[in-house]
Amino acid sequence: MSRSSAPPDCDWLHRSRALWSRTLENTEPDYYATLGLDRRCTTVQIRAAYRVLSKRHHPDVNSGSPEAEAQMQALNAAHETLRDPARRRAYDWNLDAETGDAKPRDPKPRKVERNIAHDARVRLEDFIRGTVLDVRVNDPANPNGAEIFNLEIPPLTAPGARFRIPRGEPFEGGTVTVRLKASPNFRFKPSGPDVRCDLRISTQRATQGGSETIQGITSAMVRVQIPPGVGRGAVLRIAGEGLPKPRGGRGDLLVRIAYRPEVRTSRVGGR
Repeated sequence: MSRSSAPPDCDWLHRSRALWSRTLENTEPDYYATLGLDRRCTTVQIRAAYRVLSKRHHPDVNSGSPEAEAQMQALNAAHETLRDPARRRAYDWNLDAETGDAKPRDPKPRKVERNIAHDARVRLEDFIRGTVLDVRVNDPANPNGAEIFNLEIPPLTAPGARFRIPRGEPFEGGTVTVRLKASPNFRFKPSGPDVRCDLRISTQRATQGGSETIQGITSAMVRVQIPPGVGRGAVLRIAGEGLPKPRGGRGDLLVRIAYRPEVRTSRVGGR
C-alpha cells in the first residue's frame, strides 16, 4: 500500500488506534502498526505519522486519560526505533523471527558508517581571497535524498585544512570531513605553501640583468629582479607571494628562468 507524508485521514487514525491493543499482546510490539504504516514506509512517512499522532494523543489535549498516556508511550517507542536505520534493521529481524520469516544472520544491529571524508580541489587564488563551496552528498542509505551544504572557506586558509560538517537525519552524529587541496593551473604549480612558475626572458636581459613583472596567483603584478648573467633553469624566490601557511604568513613564489642562448653561424675563411 502506498502512503504519502501528508496527514493521515480519519479512517487511518481509527485503524491505527484499533491496532494498539493487538500489538501490546505481542512479545515484540508492532511499531509499524502503532504508527499506522506498513514495513515499506520511508523515514519521511514515519516522521509525518509520528507528528500527527503525537499531537492527537498528547497528554496536554487528553488530560487524565490513561489510554492517551499509554498510546503516547507506544508512539515514542515506535518513533525512536524506526527512525534510526540500524535500530530499525535489528527490530525488523526480531519481528521476522517471531513469525518464522527471519533469515539466519546476526540479530545485533550493525554499526552504520556515518562519517565521510572528501578531498576538494580549490583554485589557488581562493586560498587567498576565500570562497564558498557547494558540498553535495548522495548517499544511497539516506531515504531523504541528497544532503546539500554550503562550506565557507575564510580568506588566507592554508592548503590541507580540514572542515567538518555535521550531518543530519538519519546520520546524526556523523560528519563530512572536507580536506582542501590546491588545484594547479597552466601558469602555477603548488608545492606545499610555495608556488612555482616559469619566466621566459631574452638573452639580453639574462646578460645584463634587470627587472621583469609577472602576474601573481591573485593576478596582482609581482616584480622579479633578474641578476646579471643568470643561468637557464635558475630559480628566483619572491618571498610572501605563495599560498597561506597553516601557522600564518604565506609561502614564496619560485620563478624558474628560461631563455634561448643566441647561436650564430658563419663561413670559415672564404670558402
